[in-house]
Amino acid sequence: MTLFLKHIYYFLLSSLLFASCNQKKEVEAKQKEQTVIEVNDSSSISKTAEDIPKHLTTKTRLVILGTIQDAGSPQITCKKLCCEGLFENPNSRRKVVSLGLIDALNNTTYLFEATPDIGSQVKKLTQLETNSESEMVDGIFLTHAHMGHYTGLMYLGKEAMDSKNTPVYSMPRMKSFLENNGPWSQLLVRENIHINALHSDSSVQLSSELKVTPFLVPHRDEFSETVGYKIEGPNKSALFIPDIDKWEKWSKDIVTEIRKVDYAFLDATFFDGKELNNRDISQIPHPFIIESLKKFKDLNKTDKQKIFFIHFNHTNPVIDLTSKAYRLTTLKGFRIAQINEEFEL
Repeated sequence: MTLFLKHIYYFLLSSLLFASCNQKKEVEAKQKEQTVIEVNDSSSISKTAEDIPKHLTTKTRLVILGTIQDAGSPQITCKKLCCEGLFENPNSRRKVVSLGLIDALNNTTYLFEATPDIGSQVKKLTQLETNSESEMVDGIFLTHAHMGHYTGLMYLGKEAMDSKNTPVYSMPRMKSFLENNGPWSQLLVRENIHINALHSDSSVQLSSELKVTPFLVPHRDEFSETVGYKIEGPNKSALFIPDIDKWEKWSKDIVTEIRKVDYAFLDATFFDGKELNNRDISQIPHPFIIESLKKFKDLNKTDKQKIFFIHFNHTNPVIDLTSKAYRLTTLKGFRIAQINEEFEL
């Protein structure tokens, strides 16, 4: 073989080896990038790292701390497929609906809803605020007196944390309910909590660049009124409406309100109302996801992407990221809220 041919041979060989090495590195990089998200005990779905919100450690932000309806998942006595295996092997992603608010400029944290999962939710939220030394949030905002939205307050009492004047923000009827009914009244007698009264459409200024505004929504108000919240940060804003009877019953136009904000976390308790075969669903009205899809169909792509459905009954099929209901909802441009997602404000 001539010297020239040898040079050609070695050049081609090195080129092939270089290409093979690069291809291998690309495959390895993609494999490392891929993160498996647990769906349930028998199935999983993959998301790339870029699909998963990164921790914005120096930013004022919201974090989803729970997505499930009041009674949790699995729900007591449930024998349906949706809860199969979850009593023996609980899914750590199935926590009752709650949002956390981190004010990075002032090293403070706030909780929206006091759920039965408040212990782990407070821990998660205060750990995310890396500059805070406190193990407790700086305030709790309540929406109404249904079990998944306020009963976590019991863990602030004598038998548990025995907290000292934790600020709780509530509307007048909710405030009266807590003050005049045990065991909640004991929290006030012992000064475990201090209630800051809210008024509809009147803002609470938490800092120079952060405010929260409650607004009344129609719901089953047996013990208190029900509110949603508008949360406004330095740069962006969000709606939080975990419970409402039907969009048409509200005095405000939900489509208009969505267009005003950057994120909208909206009641999606049931997918289509066919999930309950032993309950009269007319007695527990909520906007079905299929109703919301129809109502929001004329929103542009950007506005649809603002919507994160939340507050899922244990029977709601969108909890399973492999379900037809999940694929239908997301293909139409909407999102299903996932625990630990973060959103810059």
